Amino acid sequence: MRDKEKSEAFYDDVKKKFQEERDLRLAYRPEGTAQYTSDFTGDLAGYAVDPFLKQQDVRAPLNDYSEVLFIGGGFAALLTSVRLLQKGVSDIRIVERGADVGGAWYWNRYPGIACDVLSYDYLPLLDEIEYIPARNYSSGKEILNHCQTIARKYGLYDKAVFNTTVTETVWNEEEQLWHLGTDRGDSMRARFVICANGTLSQPKLSRIAGMGTFQGHSFHSSRWDYEYTGQELENLKDKVVGVIGTGASAVQIVPAVARAAKELYVFQRTPSSIDIRAEQDTDPEWADSLQAGWQAERRQQAIELSNMSLFQRMSTAQDVNSVDYFDKAKAAMENDAHADIPREEKIRELEKANIDYMMGIHRHIDEIVEDRKTADALKPWYMFMCKRPCFSNDYLPSFNRPNVHLVDTHGKGITRIAPEGPEFDGKIHHLDLLIYATGFEIQKTGTYNRIVGEAGLDLNQKYASGVRTLFGVHTHGFPNLFIMGGLQASYQFNLTDMLQTQGDHISECISHVKQNGYSTITPRPESEENWVQQVIKHRGKTSYNEECTPGYYNFEGASMRRQDGNYNGTFSRYFQYLKEAEADMGGSFSFT
Repeated sequence: MRDKEKSEAFYDDVKKKFQEERDLRLAYRPEGTAQYTSDFTGDLAGYAVDPFLKQQDVRAPLNDYSEVLFIGGGFAALLTSVRLLQKGVSDIRIVERGADVGGAWYWNRYPGIACDVLSYDYLPLLDEIEYIPARNYSSGKEILNHCQTIARKYGLYDKAVFNTTVTETVWNEEEQLWHLGTDRGDSMRARFVICANGTLSQPKLSRIAGMGTFQGHSFHSSRWDYEYTGQELENLKDKVVGVIGTGASAVQIVPAVARAAKELYVFQRTPSSIDIRAEQDTDPEWADSLQAGWQAERRQQAIELSNMSLFQRMSTAQDVNSVDYFDKAKAAMENDAHADIPREEKIRELEKANIDYMMGIHRHIDEIVEDRKTADALKPWYMFMCKRPCFSNDYLPSFNRPNVHLVDTHGKGITRIAPEGPEFDGKIHHLDLLIYATGFEIQKTGTYNRIVGEAGLDLNQKYASGVRTLFGVHTHGFPNLFIMGGLQASYQFNLTDMLQTQGDHISECISHVKQNGYSTITPRPESEENWVQQVIKHRGKTSYNEECTPGYYNFEGASMRRQDGNYNGTFSRYFQYLKEAEADMGGSFSFT
């Protein structure tokens, strides 16, 4: 609990430090998301190559029709396909860029990969599959296997086309169908199109001078080259390795590489918050006690809990609890309970709780990291949830190893790579291998794909003056198009919860169209406008995003319109909005 002896001045001083660190980052890289590139052509073409594809399948271009076509083959497509099949919609096509289902879990197979959300909540369809995860936090391998199990159980492999990227999706007014082209020369038609390309689908690289001159080996963390490293990283025993980035991927990669490599240099721009990961095997007695429907019940409880006020939830808690903090904060600002407490006081109390939590992270670092200078450099100076929180029992101890070196760039980042390796502060670090753990573009609906709706309107053109959707799923002028994991939707740390909610909603919409003999569904303009205003309203309650250090949660600190983000009301309310629309389809949508 909070140290009651801390003065108001203490919290003010910490907030000032947070602001100074944020301003430092912005001063070095004021261009926001433009500091990254996902244009993997020319010298960067190799970073897009699929290392898991052993042989390109040879097939003739397709010219076919599907009732429902998914762009992407990750959890969004799998979950929604299952719900459609349960409603009798079986003419489904999945078009996936990778060589298998799994989405992010297909691409990200780096050593140490695991999920930061409890497996009993993150792995979906556990009731239907009748599977209990082996551990409370699943490894990437277990999650990929789970995706494959879903695809096999529901016959989705027969409906999928792999190693294929959709390049354009164009609405044909006369036919009332979507026409899709791919990089394999396909001409596909579909009645309904679901953009399920993932919230984190396109890897990105920092724009660093000299990247193409590096004479060693390099790859992005989502294209791990096991042929170079060895399956157990045994080939790194005589190699000097560098990792650029200290986000969620790097936090999981660094411990494994630290144990295997001759030397490891970790190039840090901004440290992550590292909390304890309470890992354990699944209790077999608990697993045996579960009744049918246990996960659905657990999920419903989580939705209901998200609408409880912070004050109600903290009354039964012993501390401000890691990832729950963000949900608690949103709930406190949403809920009418304790309305007698002034808004400014609520915000101040939330700030104090947040700072207390982050100071606990600092103490945790001091307890583990032996070198004081390194420990101080690893301390994050920003509010909790400004950047994605990380959980690891092995990352911080890695810096106690004599072969591991932290290169703290004090917010500047690496700005030049010489043929020998990254350069910072006049020193070139000679490397055999350079790993870019620089993350992904966030919530890019049209990744690789030109989407054109009615009257030739390009989706990016519509969004140019501000994102406009209904629930982040539908957008006026694009009939029978559904977007999963996009902007203006609720954003949840447990992403599959949100994807399941959207998938259930989309299947209800498609079923409604079919059962009532309609051809199309599109949101009414007034419904879309109401939702845009809801997004603006809930993104304008505090200056939290603006005060945060740059990261992908706030689009690298770039100035942005209030509607160009997520719906920041509670997940419970978002869930209710979808259910209300499903109960009165005519009130939210137009049908032809």
